[in-house]
Formats: sequence, structure tokens, C-alpha cells
Amino acid sequence: MAQPDSKKIFFENLSGAGKAIAVLTSGGDAQGMNAAVRAVVRMGLYVGAKVYFIHEGYQGMVDGGDNIEEATWESVSSMLQVGGTVIGSARCKEFRTHEGRLKAAHNLVLRGITNLCVIGGDGSLTGANLFREEWSGLLSELVQQGLIEADAVQKYSALHIVGMVGSIDNDFCGTDMTIGTDSALHRIIEVVDAIMTTAQSHQRTFVLEVMGRHCGYLALVSALACGADWVLIPEMPPEDGWEEKMCEKLSATRSRGTRLNIIIVAEGAIDRHGKPISSSYVKDLVVKCLGFDTRVTILGHVQRGGTPSAFDRILASRMGVEAVLALLETTADTPACVVSLYGNQSVRVPLMECVQMTQEVQKAMDQKRFEEAVKLRGRSFENNLKTYKLLAHHKPVAELPTSNFNVAVLNVGAPAAGMNAAVRSAVRVGISEGHKMFAVSDGFEGFCKGQIKEIKWGDVGGWTGQGGSLLGTKRTLPAKHVDKIAEQMRNHSINALLVIGGFEALESLLQLCEARASHEEFCIPMCMLPATISNNIPGTDLSIGADTALNAIVETCDRIKQSASGTKRRVFIIETMGGYCGYLATVGGLASGADAAYIYEESFDIRDLQANVEHLTEKMKTSIQRGLVLRNENCNDNYTTDFIYQLYSEEGKGVFDCRKNVLGHMQQGGAPSPFDRNFGTKISAKAMQWISKKLEETYRRGQVFANTEDSCCLLGMRRRALVFQPVVQLKDETDFVHRIPKEQWWLKLRPLMKILAKYKTSYDVSDSGQVEHVVRSRPKDTDASVAM
Repeated sequence: MAQPDSKKIFFENLSGAGKAIAVLTSGGDAQGMNAAVRAVVRMGLYVGAKVYFIHEGYQGMVDGGDNIEEATWESVSSMLQVGGTVIGSARCKEFRTHEGRLKAAHNLVLRGITNLCVIGGDGSLTGANLFREEWSGLLSELVQQGLIEADAVQKYSALHIVGMVGSIDNDFCGTDMTIGTDSALHRIIEVVDAIMTTAQSHQRTFVLEVMGRHCGYLALVSALACGADWVLIPEMPPEDGWEEKMCEKLSATRSRGTRLNIIIVAEGAIDRHGKPISSSYVKDLVVKCLGFDTRVTILGHVQRGGTPSAFDRILASRMGVEAVLALLETTADTPACVVSLYGNQSVRVPLMECVQMTQEVQKAMDQKRFEEAVKLRGRSFENNLKTYKLLAHHKPVAELPTSNFNVAVLNVGAPAAGMNAAVRSAVRVGISEGHKMFAVSDGFEGFCKGQIKEIKWGDVGGWTGQGGSLLGTKRTLPAKHVDKIAEQMRNHSINALLVIGGFEALESLLQLCEARASHEEFCIPMCMLPATISNNIPGTDLSIGADTALNAIVETCDRIKQSASGTKRRVFIIETMGGYCGYLATVGGLASGADAAYIYEESFDIRDLQANVEHLTEKMKTSIQRGLVLRNENCNDNYTTDFIYQLYSEEGKGVFDCRKNVLGHMQQGGAPSPFDRNFGTKISAKAMQWISKKLEETYRRGQVFANTEDSCCLLGMRRRALVFQPVVQLKDETDFVHRIPKEQWWLKLRPLMKILAKYKTSYDVSDSGQVEHVVRSRPKDTDASVAM
């Protein structure tokens, strides 16, 4: 272990001894709430506090009795993969009255609870804040009524509150994503993908109604993720005369040979005059104007159900741990805060600032200030809307600018889900900017053989939902074929390159940069988008495809764990992909509740293995029946999956038996997750706009000439911003032997996994604790909201 840095703050110094924390879920349920409850309970117990469940939300707090129950470590076991909320949620009218809150205060004081963790929407959080403000007054009343002793007022003088937003609508300002949104998108996209096959068979138009009474986030993002023809949302009602425009668009799509149309309607969709637009109205309109066979599907509560996605489990686990830290650090003067997500960082934001901002959006919509409503929703929402408009509406050729530039797109390396969404986005944005777009088949191998052809707007229709790489991809690097590639670039007069791929794509761009000295053909703008399930690319925190792979791992782990229910105690050893990069094993371990994850980046020896076996043996003596151990494929040459399996089998004799499972290529396949479709679409659009800008800057005397470092970049997401970084500068950040970045942000998540699996560990919380403020619009470059 490295010596703790004196500047760093470690949470070992924070103790919860003598404190009591209660956790409740309130308002509408959302997938991932259980993961948050589990994290709060385990982190609370870990720091030595007492933790209580409050069943049935505020109703349980008012009714007291058995509704407020002390939680144990085992009581939250195996709830990570369950949707909804296990501790129940209820709307409570009584809590809105003074008498109701008085009863609630009495029930909390009886158990010495002065720390509340509330998981719910803005209504639940506003209620919690009011309760906090009234607290000392309520205690004084209880003393007057003789229900509590006078010294209790001093002893329990302040109520501390931390909120986490659980809402599938993502309608809360101050966080990029609320718990449950990603899972709801998974449900919607599963339905859309299924509907597309039947719609194609019968040449039908489908109108899908999704949830979102006051917020169009689900409708907008699912439209972006499935390439819907038209979307109707409350924040941005269509211009008058939209009916005609929509029908024109639908018939134009059909005339290009597409056999289906998808229209997505948010349940709260309205027109410019505030009149509701229902899905049945849209259906009747299409039938009347175009005579298309049209069906309506209303998704309803399906969107709230099902197991939480990997993203929601990780988000909720991180937020739950952060919430407990926030409660340990609050004083009577700190305002109530919400734990939220910016980019991929968890931060704390004052609760009432968020609530006020959320109410501002509704006010702007009521007063028909729609442009402002979209801005107030935040960068992420605005970005989604811009990208959707850019990709959905094909302008007639006469209206397009003409640039005379030719841009080639290719995939390099192993296939990753979301690559096709990125290609579609690049092709369509490129065409809108007036470029001629060329598709290269089979990476650089196809390039040197001249497998290059022009690709049109309609050629990429329906690509977003397809897994793998439709262009074809190979791991071949360009260095050996430089002359042939240069010749093909001359033949097709290629002026810019967009390379979508993994580590090989990075190596390729570095080789092409070097080849600029001998071949002028490579003196053009080149951009790389990271796409690999391993997430092992320097210069970016996330890669296209990693989220889909994580969901595949988590889903399989759930099934494997379930296969043991009803049998005797069992431990599973599961091998994940990722090369030398431990991202999938670590984050997959956090999302599936693993007991250990062995990775190359954190070396381990036989003593660690022994400690893990002993830890599991102890665990199996309680009511917990199952153990889960993940191992990255290249974590250690000698401690192979078989070795670890045999070791655990031998050492666990008489206590548990073992099974092993190598997940293999199922991690690479499957339809891309909503996150990957969206991430691919948005970063690709941004990359094409950068290419257009660079082409203009470097066009001199009738030709493009770009040979500076910053004309060959990787576009990556770093903390909260999307950044273009010259690939040459990324050399120093890369371990080329093991094909991983030298520094990786997700290593900070490892202690979380260990804490939630009951290991004593060191956890650096230097990043936590700063309260940030909600600002109307964040500065231009913090564009990480692009992720979702």
C-alpha cells in the first residue's frame, strides 16, 4: 500500500459512532432505488452508525411502529438486482400537515434518529427540507405535550438531510442523471427494437407513447437512440402547421425505401397553445393524411419495472456511499444537499437550489417560454435536442451547403456495440455540412485494397440499434501498407479521416502521424472516437461499447447467482474480458455485488487470495448463501481462473462449493445499450463538426494541408468535459506493452466495492465534500452532459 498522502482525506477519520441514520424511498418508484438503500445501509454500518429502514416512505415515518426497523448487513443482501423499492414507497397526505410531521418527529426522536437519507423526486425532497426547517419547533411542541424529555431538544437539536433523486423521468435539475432513468430507457429501447421487426414486416407506422408528464427526456433520448422519425415533447412543442410537416417527413422516409416509421410521443406533449397532443390524435392524423397502416403502443408502467441497468446500480451505489459521507460531515448550519452526478463525478448540490431550478422549468413552460425551458433543463437536454434535429431531418440537396470535401469513415480493432450509431451520426452530420462521405470496409486492410465507396443519408437508416460493426472491422495497422493507403487516398481525394475503434485505432493514428513526413496525403485532419468494450483508451474516461458489455456481464452474473438459489452455499468464479484493463471486472463487480475482483492494475498474491477465501467462509456462516468473484482475463499469468477455482474449491470444502464461468464473446455482442447509442451518436456529431472546422482552417490554394499535432486528435470524455486531444500527446499517458492508460479514474471505485462487500479498506474522499451550486448554464466546455 502506498503511504497515504498528507493532503488527501481518508474517510477512516470520519466516524458514525453514536449516530443513527434512517433511509426511506418516497414518491414514484424507480429501478436502482434498492441499490441506493443497500449502499446507505452498508456504508452506515461500516462507519459504525445505527441504520434504520423506514418502510412505506413518509407514511411509515408518520405511523411509526414496525415501519421503522433497524437494518443489518444481511438484510440488504441480494436486493441490488431487484427493481422498484423493497422497503416500499407511498404517497402520504398526512405528512403534508403539521400534525403528521409532529408524529413523524416523535417517531424519529424515540429512536434517536437525526440523520435522514431521502430517495425520491422533487416533491419528496421539498417535504424533507420543510421537515428539517421545522424540526426544533416540532421538538419544543413534543416537550410541551409531555411526549419527550426536555433534554431531548438539546440532544437531538438538528435534523440532517441528504437527498438522492430517484425518478425515471430525469426531470430534476442539478444532476445529469437521476436514479432509474437509464433503466427506463432500457425498457423503452427493448420495446422499440421489438416493434421495429413487426413494423417492417407489415410496412406499418408505430406511435409510441412514453412516460414524462412534465419532462420529455425519455421521449427525446429514446428517439435519438432508435432514430425515430418524429418526436413530441412538452419542453419544445412543434411549430403551428406541424401536422403537415410530419406527414411530409413520413412519406419522404417511405419514398426512400424504408418500410416503417416510428413516432415517439411523451405523455405530456402539447402544441404551441398548450393543447395536449395524444398518441391517438397522432395516429388518426397519419391515417387521415397518408393512409398508412398505423398502430399505437402505450408503454405505461413497463418503463418503471424490471431489473436496474448496470449504470443505475453503479450510480445508486456511488450516491448512497456519498450520501452517508455527506451526513457524517454536515453541521447544523449546512443546507440540506442532494448527491448528484456531473459527468462521471459525484458532487453535492444544495437541495433547494435544485428544487427551485426544477420549478423554474415548469414556470417557463406554463408561460410558453419554451426556448428557456429547454435551456433550464440543462446542457445534456439541450445537446440531445440539437443532435436529434441534426440527424432526423434530411434537407433537400438544394438547401445543403457544398464544401467539395471528401471525408472517410472507418472502424478499426474489435467490434464494439455503438460503433454503427457513431457511423450513422458521422455520415448524416457530414452530409448536412455539405461533405461527400465515404465508408471504408474492413478497416485499414480494406483501405489499402480500395474497399471505399460513397455512403448516402439513407444508407445508414436503422443503424443505431445494430450491434457489432456493419462496415466491417480488422485489427490490421496501417504502417505496413502506408504506400497503398496513400494511393487510395489520392484516388478518392480523401480530405479527412474519422477512425472509430479501440487501442488499434490509437496506434493507427500515431503511425499515420509519423507517415506525414514521407506522404503528404496524410497531412489532413484526422479524428479518433474511442470504441472498445475494454475501456482501455488513454484520454477518455469512457469508450463506446463499454456500457453494453457491462450490462451483459451484470445480466449474466444475476442469472448465475439466481441459479444457486435453493441449493447449498455456492461461490462463483467469473472471468471477464478487457485485456489487461480491469474496468469490466471492477465496475461489473460493483454493479453485481461481487465479493472480490482480481485485476492486473492492483497486484495481488497468495496471501490476498487466502484472505478472500477466509472472508467468504465467514460470510457463508451468516444467512448469505452466495459469493461472486470476478477475474480479469489477464490479471495474472499464474493465478489463472482454473487456479483460483481450485484454490477456492479446496479451501472452502465443507462450507461452500465452487463453480466457474468464462463469459467470453457474449460481452462483445448484443444490441447496443441506450447509453452507447447515445454516446456514440453525440460524440460522433461533435467530431464531424470539429473536422469541418479543421478543413476550413487548413484549406489553402485549392488543397487541404494539415500537419500540426492538433490536426490529429482523439475525442474523449474527461471528468465533465468532452476534449479533443492530440494523439501524439497521449503517448506519455500510455502503457503500450499492456495497452492501458497509465492512470485510470475508475480505480477509485474499487474501495467502494470492497466496503460494500464488508472489507476494511482505505477510501480517499478528497474529491467529495465540496458543495457545488446550480448555475443556469454551465460554461461552454463542460460538455460531458453529452454522455447521456
